[in-house]
Amino acid sequence: MSIFIVAEVGINHNGDMSVCKELIDVAVDSGCDAVKFQKRDLDKVYTQDFLDSPRESPWGTTQREQKSGLEFSEDEFKEIDQYCKGKHIEWFASSWDLNSQNFLKQFDCKYNKVASAMIVYEDLLKVIAKEGKHTFISTGMTTYDDIQKAVDIFNEEKCSFELMHTVSTYPMKDEDANLHMIDTLKEKFKCNVGYSGHEVGLAISNAAAALGITSLERHITLDRAMYGSDQSASVEPAGFKLLVGAVRKIERAMGDGVKRVYDAEAPIAENLRQHLNWK
Repeated sequence: MSIFIVAEVGINHNGDMSVCKELIDVAVDSGCDAVKFQKRDLDKVYTQDFLDSPRESPWGTTQREQKSGLEFSEDEFKEIDQYCKGKHIEWFASSWDLNSQNFLKQFDCKYNKVASAMIVYEDLLKVIAKEGKHTFISTGMTTYDDIQKAVDIFNEEKCSFELMHTVSTYPMKDEDANLHMIDTLKEKFKCNVGYSGHEVGLAISNAAAALGITSLERHITLDRAMYGSDQSASVEPAGFKLLVGAVRKIERAMGDGVKRVYDAEAPIAENLRQHLNWK
């Protein structure tokens, strides 16, 4: 089974539809399977005091202005939907509240995503699981008990899912990657496991591919120097194309674990062992 590669646009579009479409184009050109976004109802996710608090940004001087600047409207999501259909690439989004999950239903996306921050939001998980769509569940900032509760909800609804090993720091330190957790999650929860990476560079994601992940998600950006909290942990266009190419090559190289003598090896063996009576 081929690794399902997701280009996480997230909020790296900075509220600009032209940037958003460029990022979708990069994902398509790189050979990704899907692009992913995020959706929040600000008044459900944040307190009024927080939204009124100061924050300098390109959109104003408050947290509300900054957060609002990063949210797409219904019409803009409809534009994303049509653009992705025209480019023949799947899209979906992680919702941070019940209103946002209900909002996303109108697009009938093929997949759902549970963000690490929301894995403990059981009411949201129940709504997502009842939709019956294959769901990617990130596991950053969680305990085994947190993960078990999420797994139980999806199993109860007989909704297909896979966990994604995640470390929720931006960017993640290499020494915090703990890629052996991929096998641990497989063994403990008896399910497929992907990797959602927030590191700088490609090596760790390539290593995850060699460890048998079923999905890979990386944030995508046009330029890591752009405004935004996720940009530094993102991959630029040239790097994303290299990443997808490397993952596909790793898949081909993994093989089936059965020892064999390849046809191309036979004449080499004859030549190198001609002085031996080895047959």
